Amino acid sequence: MTAPMPTFPAGFRWGVSTSAYQIEGAATADGRGRSIWDTFAHTPGRIADGSTGDVACDHYHRHREDVALLAGLGVSAYRFSVAWPRVLPTGSGAVVPAGLDFYERLVDDLLAAGIDPVATLFHWDLPQPLQDRGGWLARDTASHFAEYADAVAARLGDRVKLWITLNEPFIHLSLGHGTGAHAPGQALLLDALPVAHHQLLGHGLAVAALRARSTAPVAIANNYSPVVPAGRTDADRAAAAAYHALHNRLCTDPLLGRGYPPGFDPTEVPTGTPAVVRDGDLDVIAAPLDVLGVNYYHPSAVRAGTPDDPLPFELVPLTGHPRTAFDWPVVPDGLRDLLVGLRTEYGDALPPIQVTENGCAYDDVPDTRGRVHDPERIAYLDGHLRAVHAAIAAGVEVTGYFVWSLLDNWEWAEGFTKRFGLTHVDFATQRRTPKSSYTWFRDVVTRPTPDQPA
Repeated sequence: MTAPMPTFPAGFRWGVSTSAYQIEGAATADGRGRSIWDTFAHTPGRIADGSTGDVACDHYHRHREDVALLAGLGVSAYRFSVAWPRVLPTGSGAVVPAGLDFYERLVDDLLAAGIDPVATLFHWDLPQPLQDRGGWLARDTASHFAEYADAVAARLGDRVKLWITLNEPFIHLSLGHGTGAHAPGQALLLDALPVAHHQLLGHGLAVAALRARSTAPVAIANNYSPVVPAGRTDADRAAAAAYHALHNRLCTDPLLGRGYPPGFDPTEVPTGTPAVVRDGDLDVIAAPLDVLGVNYYHPSAVRAGTPDDPLPFELVPLTGHPRTAFDWPVVPDGLRDLLVGLRTEYGDALPPIQVTENGCAYDDVPDTRGRVHDPERIAYLDGHLRAVHAAIAAGVEVTGYFVWSLLDNWEWAEGFTKRFGLTHVDFATQRRTPKSSYTWFRDVVTRPTPDQPA
C-alpha cells in the first residue's frame, strides 16, 4: 500500500496549468490575429498528425465548463496564458477589446469560484507580424512585449493574483530557433542566442509595466533539467557542465544578477557585429522576482560531441527508468535534486519557488463504460509531490505546485497524439471526462492543512 501523502505547509498553492494556443481554439474569433504557431501548424510536415490548434479544446467557447472542472478539482489557482495575438493582432498598436473581454470573463469566473487567476503573458504564440519583422531576434520585440504587458495589466491588474511573464524561454529558444522543431521553425543552433537575451529583456521591461499597473507578484517560468554525464570521461563531464550552463543557467543567472554563463554569453559577439547586449540591459533583466516558476519533466543525459559536431555536447537517452508515452524518463528524485540544487547554487538570491508545470503523457483510453483510468499518471504525480515535499523538508522555500495539465490538449509539434490532462478530451465531440488522476489529485489538494481541522 502507498504511504500517505505527507502534509504540505498551510497556504501551499495547488493548481493546474494550460496555455492559450493549446486549448483555446477560436483561431479567428473576435479579431484575433495570426500567431507563429498558426503558421507553423498549417505548414505541411510540421505537426505529427497534421492537426492544428484552430479548434483545440474550444476553451474560448467552453471556458465556463472548464472553470467548473477547476472548482470540482478543488485547486486554489489556475495558470492560463493570454494569447498575445488575441489582444494585439499585429503585436503592437491598437488593442482588440473583445480579446481582453474574454480574459476578463475568465478571470471573473475564476474569482467567483474561489480560484486565483495566474496569468502567463507569453507561452510561445508570438504574433506573426512581429515574426515577419524579425521576431525575438529583433530587439524591438522586447519593447512590444512590454507594451502588450501594459495593455493586459491595465484591464486585469486588479484581479490577477500572480503574473508570469514568459514560459520556458530556453525551450522557445532551443526548439523554436535552435533546432526548428517548434515555431517559428528556425534552425540557428547557437546563432539563436540573441533570442534568449531579447526574451529576458522583454521580461524585465514587462516586470516594470506590470508593477506600474498591479500589486500582484511577478514571476517567470523556466524549464529545468538536471544534467548527468552519460559516461565517465572528463570530456563527458565537461559536456554535461556545458549543457547545464545552456539549459539551466542561461535563463536564470542573468535574472538573479549574475550575467550570462561563460560560453553562452550574447555579449560576446564577433568584431564588427552590432552588440546584442547594451548598457543597462542586465540591470533591467535582473529586476527582483517575487517568485521563480520551475517547470520540470525529466533529467537529461549528455555525452561529449565529436570535433565535427556543431555543439560541444550530445543528448542521449537516460536509461534505467520507466518512460512516459512521450518516451521521457520518469525520475521523481530529479525534481527534489533540482529544487535543492537551485537553493545551493543561488542561495539568498533565489526567490520563493512555485512548481509551475509538472506532468506526464500517457495513452489514456476510455473503457467500455466511458471511464478513464490512468494509474501511471497517479504514480507519477505521487512520486513528484513527495519529491517536492522532500525539498521543502531540506529547506527549499517551495510555495506551490501546478499539474500540467487540466485538459488533454493540442501538444505542439505532436498535435493530438500526446495526452497530459487530468481530464480526458474527446477532440471530435469536445466531451470532457475527468480521469482517475483528477479524483486522486482532488483528494490530495482538499485534505485539511495543519491550521485547518478535518
